[in-house]
Amino acid sequence: MRFVLLHSPLLGPLTWRATAAALAGRGHQTQTPSWPRLSSIAEGYYPALAAAMAANVEEGDPAVLVAHSGAGALVPALAAAMRAPPARVIFVDAILPHPRRSWFDTAPAEVRERLRGGAQMGQLPPWDDWWPPGALERLVPDPQLRQALVAELEPLPLAYFEEPAPEGDAAPPAAYLKLSGAYEDEARIAGRLGWPVVRLPMNHLAMLSQPDAVATAIEGLAAAGAPA
Repeated sequence: MRFVLLHSPLLGPLTWRATAAALAGRGHQTQTPSWPRLSSIAEGYYPALAAAMAANVEEGDPAVLVAHSGAGALVPALAAAMRAPPARVIFVDAILPHPRRSWFDTAPAEVRERLRGGAQMGQLPPWDDWWPPGALERLVPDPQLRQALVAELEPLPLAYFEEPAPEGDAAPPAAYLKLSGAYEDEARIAGRLGWPVVRLPMNHLAMLSQPDAVATAIEGLAAAGAPA
């Protein structure tokens, strides 16, 4: 199988590198392309991100898109921009597509208010500054790996979180892999849509710390949608 592992636009491609290596070790083709930095886009974030990512996805067999966290909302625009439609989409601890609504529209009220209150000159702090002291250390205990993760972060434009997502489908068939309790609502919605759902009691960045287990779950969900 060919997997295109999509990192959250708030993070960097490092989040998928260990799991990509685990999948490659099992004989799969893998790619961990980068979204453009949000700071490089003046307006129209969804179409700009989708067009740039579609150009970065290598040609070949139909790809299984594996979208983590905030990348889930970008899947419809990306699928529409790709030269060939994806074979399957696996959402991993990801927000689901939300056409006509913004990221802020989907976030809990307390998160939305806290982030907007911390904005300065139209920018939100980098993702690691969103959380209380010690939270990132618990997610990524290895200090060198954590430092590399943080090195890919940057302040984030408030306008991205306020922009409504465009129309579009979730590029079915799809499946859902839940890694943390924060995404249980999304997993339940996926189940109601008839998607295969796997729940692993890990954390939001488990693809970094437990790549073999995450790779196994991704393999299983991809195979669940493969032709017999």
